[in-house]
Amino acid sequence: MASGPSSSKRLTISGIADEAGVSTAAVSYALNGLPGVSADTRQRILVVADRMGWRPNIAARSLSVAKAHAVGLVIARPADTLGVEPFFMRFISGVERELARAGFALVLQVVDDHRSWNATVQAWWAERRVDGVIVTDIHTKDARLPLVQRLAIPAVVVGRRQPRISAPAVWSDDDAAVRAAVDHLAGLGHRRLARVAGLRTFDHTSVRTAAFLSAVAAHGLPQPTVLDTDYSFEAGADATRELLALRRPPTAVIFDNDLMAVAAVNVARDLGVPVPGGLSIVAGDDSPLCLLGTPQVTALSRDVAAYGAQVARTLLEAVDGKRPESVVVATPELVVRASTGAPGPAR
Repeated sequence: MASGPSSSKRLTISGIADEAGVSTAAVSYALNGLPGVSADTRQRILVVADRMGWRPNIAARSLSVAKAHAVGLVIARPADTLGVEPFFMRFISGVERELARAGFALVLQVVDDHRSWNATVQAWWAERRVDGVIVTDIHTKDARLPLVQRLAIPAVVVGRRQPRISAPAVWSDDDAAVRAAVDHLAGLGHRRLARVAGLRTFDHTSVRTAAFLSAVAAHGLPQPTVLDTDYSFEAGADATRELLALRRPPTAVIFDNDLMAVAAVNVARDLGVPVPGGLSIVAGDDSPLCLLGTPQVTALSRDVAAYGAQVARTLLEAVDGKRPESVVVATPELVVRASTGAPGPAR
């Protein structure tokens, strides 16, 4: 009996991929006549597909090029960090709200790194599962941008406009926000400042750190300490202990998010350092976390849900074939609460 696929077994892309020894994305590219695979690989896939009984279907192909009415958001961060990170929950709520109004869905996935991000987006685009993507957490050297540019997939960058990609960007003025926080602390009389930042590889981390160092220098203050972390509660607590153990510890610290700032309040309490008399604390984001404890935390506040909604509107314009402009949303505003005050006697 001749070997071959059973006529009763449904032919699938994954089945062709297994037989040809390639990815499902490569099969989709080859069968749909899209770029993304070499000529040799395309030919091998077509031969295998033909042998397995695949035939082009005009109706199916016409359906495949129709809109999916969905956009993708792949977040390359540890899933356990996202579970307690208020920023992304509020950001996603804003994105979802705007997409729902337009009859679009959000396809969300969390991955470990940019290689996985690229593989996910490439498969989504090849399989027509999404009409566009949101690119967050831009790195100073970002491996995702060339792929987005090569695929010509509608996209929006959450962060500064990037020279390596034609996609529009939506961002806030982090430089001005950080300077406002430094001005506030210097105005209270603080001279020894520190910054607990996020991941060093992020573009917005470099922007904020540069603004912090520049603002501190403009006030004629001593060279500050900057510590890079992963945004987690534990990292914020460890950084606070490290700073308070210095021979001349800072009297004020600016944290890149509210989770780390709340951790700092707890550590200071445990070490007997009064807040704000012994240590003033500023959070880089403002969520209900800043209001739950005592003292309530001074924060750079912005409407994160509105930020997400603007990102969604910009992407929907791109999906619709328009050429949306990049947008600068409102600069975070410093909301002064009880965690900042004049420095007390030197420790």
